[in-house]
Amino acid sequence: MPVAVGVAAARNGSTVMVSHDPVLHCADHAGVRTLTLNRPHRKNAIDAELWAALQDVLRATATDLDVRVVVLTGTGGEFCSGADISTPDNTHPTYRMRALTEVALALHELPMPTVAKVRGVAVGAGWNLALGCDFVVATPRARFSQIFAPRGLSPDLVGTWLLPKIAGLQQAKRLALLGETIDGEQARELNLVTWLCADAELDGFVDDLAARLAAGPPVALAQTKALLNEGADRSLREALAGEARAQGINFATADAPEAFAAFAEKRPPRFTGRWTVTRPPIRRADRPDDEGRTDA
Repeated sequence: MPVAVGVAAARNGSTVMVSHDPVLHCADHAGVRTLTLNRPHRKNAIDAELWAALQDVLRATATDLDVRVVVLTGTGGEFCSGADISTPDNTHPTYRMRALTEVALALHELPMPTVAKVRGVAVGAGWNLALGCDFVVATPRARFSQIFAPRGLSPDLVGTWLLPKIAGLQQAKRLALLGETIDGEQARELNLVTWLCADAELDGFVDDLAARLAAGPPVALAQTKALLNEGADRSLREALAGEARAQGINFATADAPEAFAAFAEKRPPRFTGRWTVTRPPIRRADRPDDEGRTDA
């Protein structure tokens, strides 16, 4: 059911943020949560209200066990034209940047896979919001720009960390220092887009991708995502230790045995992420009685 973001409302024991001013639509279906930026009159530029809404819903999503995949997109045929600077704001930039920092961290730290579905413009903080997702699916006519330099600014929303990791240092400098606009084809050549799809096929492709991810083992996918995100900054020994810890967690779920059983039975696996380690029952002799003694 589509909802808008702002005021807390209960759903199946979890919390979804809703409001009367739907700057951010949130819709859940079959384990997939779709977040739609909804300021079409500004090409979905993000103002203070939308920054707050994104922070709230991303933080709530992180602990929602019913959500297995997050899809981020925009309404009106555009993804996001960056931060909205059209309204004067006398707040000190340090405080304004805190909102961006919290959104970037909340998105990066989501345990489930994330997909950016990009039509139209994705510029400035809007492009970096897409790059913060695990996958970017765009149309050939999508337009991308690190538009900060032409505005007398430097990149934010963790663009200076993401661009060199994904595209390499020289291409990151080209994009950030020149602020030029590239299309979906050029972004794909730089590894900044994962898949290109014709506009008419974009929704179906992302729906299929999200369904495949949602059908996967949630604990193992979360462990794998964390290992890959952390791997670039780890030594070989640290990476190996992290992998060993992750496998210990994975083998304690029902998903690994289910995968083996499904393979043997020639059927699709049904992954739940259920924890299979059980605590042994407490014997009566181990329980203190009313006087603080234990029964013999």
